Amino acid sequence: MKRVASSIVLSTLLLLIGCNSKKEEKEEAVIYPVTNPVKVDTVINKEYVAQIQSVKNIEVRAQEKGFLQNIYVDEGQYVHAGQTLFRIMPQLYQAELLKAKAEVEQASIELKNASTLASNNIVSKNERAMAKAKLDAANAEMKLAQIHLSFTDIKAPFSGVINRLPLKLGSLVDEGDLLTSLSDNTNMYTYFNVSEPEYLNYQTNAAGRGNQQVALIMANGDSFPQTGEIQTIEGEFDNETGNIAFRAKFPNPDKLLRNGETGKIRMTLPLKNALIIPQKATYEIQDQKYVFVIDKNGTAKSKNIKVAYELPDIYVVASGLSEGDKVLLEGVQKVKDDQKVKVKFQDPKKVLQSLKLKAE
Repeated sequence: MKRVASSIVLSTLLLLIGCNSKKEEKEEAVIYPVTNPVKVDTVINKEYVAQIQSVKNIEVRAQEKGFLQNIYVDEGQYVHAGQTLFRIMPQLYQAELLKAKAEVEQASIELKNASTLASNNIVSKNERAMAKAKLDAANAEMKLAQIHLSFTDIKAPFSGVINRLPLKLGSLVDEGDLLTSLSDNTNMYTYFNVSEPEYLNYQTNAAGRGNQQVALIMANGDSFPQTGEIQTIEGEFDNETGNIAFRAKFPNPDKLLRNGETGKIRMTLPLKNALIIPQKATYEIQDQKYVFVIDKNGTAKSKNIKVAYELPDIYVVASGLSEGDKVLLEGVQKVKDDQKVKVKFQDPKKVLQSLKLKAE
């Protein structure tokens, strides 16, 4: 019985060894496809956080001191250019104007008398000139009084929407105090920051970027129905962020956008000689992207890469690979680091044909 049991155990061990050997032979017989990273000229759509501002947005401030006698508008109201918004108690300035008019009238009489006397050689011509100068000064004072009085009626310099009213009726207003702000939302500016490499690609590839149109994604995730156009780029980079500000202008016929909103600008950027690989050739460990590069001895070497942009099925590689590297295309979850594998090369152009990237 012992001999029989020993024979069974021995047979089982031999069977397991045989199975493992066949399994290893089967694994070694697997041929994995590899390909090269390839450089192409393409474009990407990138989103940037944007600040939205009215093309016209001003603070309305008091130009004279006094009590706020009338408020003719309400918050959020649309007003027309020239419409009266506020009145600051005008009585003091009306009195000053009446006084200035009286001084003009007095100076006019003095000039008339001086002219009559001068023509009869009773007084010198200098006396007449002095009377004329006094009248001119009185007229100047009257015009100044008229201006001060006009400042008590505060009018809209352009059509737009009234914002917050911080002061209430009867408040004592000093010169320069904020009464409200006024926004013309017919057209809107969006400001967004672009990195230096993206700026250089944009500026040096005018033909590749096509037009200067951009899209706006609003805060709720919806696309704004109007298309914007890049108008200006600031004159210098921010030393702290390394970015430069772009400005795009959007028509706002339905007045949906308001001053102070935020959103995202979706901009098409050209990429010259972008090094790309299929996404399926990568795997991830702790938010880091890796590929297997097959060396000349057929050994798989794990390599960390930096991804610059993500496209459908494609990664644009910033660093970690070169065009000459043979990258494992499939089986990245099966192959181990430093494992020898049998591979078959696939033309990267044919590999790309099965992906969504449209390279030039």
